[in-house]
Amino acid sequence: MTAARTRRFDAIVVGGGLAGLAATERLAARGLGVALVEKRDRLGGSSAMSGGWFALSGTAVQRRAGVEDADDVFLSDMVDAGGGFADPSLLEALVAGQAHAVAAIDRADAWTDELKVSAGMTIARAHLVRIRRLLAHLENEALAAGAVILRDHPADELITEGRRVAGIRSGRAVIAADAGVVLTTGGFSRSRELLDLFVPDQAAAMPYGGVGNTGDGLRMAWMLGAGLADIGHVAGTYGQHADATDDEHELLTANYLGAILVNARGERFADESESYKVLGTAVLSQPGGMAFQVFDSGVRARSRPGVPLSDMERIEELGHLASAPTLSELGHRVGMPPGVLERTVGQYNDSVAGRAADPFGRAGLVNGVGALAPVATGPFYAYPAVTAMTSTYGGLSVAPDTSVTRIDGSRIEGLYAAGEIVGGFHGASYMTGTALTKALVFGIVAADRITGGARA
Repeated sequence: MTAARTRRFDAIVVGGGLAGLAATERLAARGLGVALVEKRDRLGGSSAMSGGWFALSGTAVQRRAGVEDADDVFLSDMVDAGGGFADPSLLEALVAGQAHAVAAIDRADAWTDELKVSAGMTIARAHLVRIRRLLAHLENEALAAGAVILRDHPADELITEGRRVAGIRSGRAVIAADAGVVLTTGGFSRSRELLDLFVPDQAAAMPYGGVGNTGDGLRMAWMLGAGLADIGHVAGTYGQHADATDDEHELLTANYLGAILVNARGERFADESESYKVLGTAVLSQPGGMAFQVFDSGVRARSRPGVPLSDMERIEELGHLASAPTLSELGHRVGMPPGVLERTVGQYNDSVAGRAADPFGRAGLVNGVGALAPVATGPFYAYPAVTAMTSTYGGLSVAPDTSVTRIDGSRIEGLYAAGEIVGGFHGASYMTGTALTKALVFGIVAADRITGGARA
């Protein structure tokens, strides 16, 4: 490395989302010289676009709500949500590291009292956190502790000395790291090339997630022989309007409140209580790659203004929610064949009442939890939604301390990864909120690993 072209730090963090900010703040707070390198002109990535849900167990919010949860139940639910494909050692490390996330959210004063059961949960464990407040607080803490933040600095290559990662190349500049490099570059939801390569059946999903999520970190680590995990399980998320913008979090899961899903022909095609990842795959095969969330005034009354996944008021303001006094008129309004929607809803209501078996096995609102109710009281509503590639939860293989591992299981010295770039945590699908939780927890774990190595 030529000294005149090199900036040197103890550690480099590549990517300025939640995992990157958490790692940067922790490294700086522990006294290391750290540079956060971000390819775009702003920080936040997919985290800033998210709804802000964190999956956590045994919290004060749960206790205030009278919800009894336990770490072993949290772990069991994650294993089940992932279909048994997730790495148990990573899940155990996530549960064990929850205190890191709670402490960071506490410092940012970013809690709300919103708590719900969502995809993959048997207990109300999804905590709504003011995500932008948390991100801003971590950034401010990092800067106050002496971190350097370099925006508009895309990382082009990992630089090695022998078999050890010793820095990155960004354009014509070299940024050296004496203690380690942490990849927190997000996933590849914005790379059609990588989606076509890894999950071609999902490539038609609406591109979403951080604009910079083009798989940069994954490619760089892959060049060094890094292994991959969960890549083939990546799936889009159902519930977003086709006209949603990057600045509007417009994901609705009215099906977890009692809505049914019907395709453009007015027919049901899935168990609506399944994970929105499972539903996302099912919707891609429906006519036009879309499905309506159909519900009545009872579900509409359960809207939570300002609460992601449940805010029907905002969707109505955007003009994306159709309504009508009768099912017949609603079907006509959204272009369904005459009589089909009424027949579909009638069959569903019969199954809810126990007069017939549900052909798709629906037994609860979400993940088998929650009592079903008929779609019976007008006015009626229909939200047309598609499958969006909000995140790609497969990626690099890592050890529980965030060390990136090669395809043979050996560690790449000096290289760590956290957040969406990492695979192994989710398996075939994932529980709502675990993506943000793992980003925050393992950004801190990576920093502690580097700090321990630097002091050794």
